[in-house]
Amino acid sequence: MAQPLQIKPATAADHDQWLPLWQAYLSFYKTELPAEVSQSTWERFLDPAEPTHLALAWKDDEAVGMVQFIYHRSNWSIGNSCYLQDLFVSPQVRGTGAGRRLIEHVYAAAKDNQCAKVYWLTQETNATAIRLYERMAERPGFILFRKALS
Repeated sequence: MAQPLQIKPATAADHDQWLPLWQAYLSFYKTELPAEVSQSTWERFLDPAEPTHLALAWKDDEAVGMVQFIYHRSNWSIGNSCYLQDLFVSPQVRGTGAGRRLIEHVYAAAKDNQCAKVYWLTQETNATAIRLYERMAERPGFILFRKALS
């Protein structure tokens, strides 16, 4: 009998399970990163001095989802904010509640770390994810602007 989905913070032993999820996430957004960026990102997850975190969703012995989040200061509250930067669920478990469980994991971790809020972005064309997100959080109506510096 299959075990229920488990959400657990990543450990050093999880790299080979995380990397394919990370690469599939980048592919979903039609982007690539140099290997050294992915390696640096992985190392940050394992460094307790870093504000960036990773949790994996496990079905039996396979990682089937990931959520990556970052704590940072805010000028709008005393407590930190939590930016849910990356969320990905493997196609074979989409629609099973895995995405919701990963977001709830971030909510709990942020609350435990006295964060004032959790927030995230998604592409406006990501209709499936938006349906979930609208049930889990408010949509404040802000528009993202950015400029790459390198």
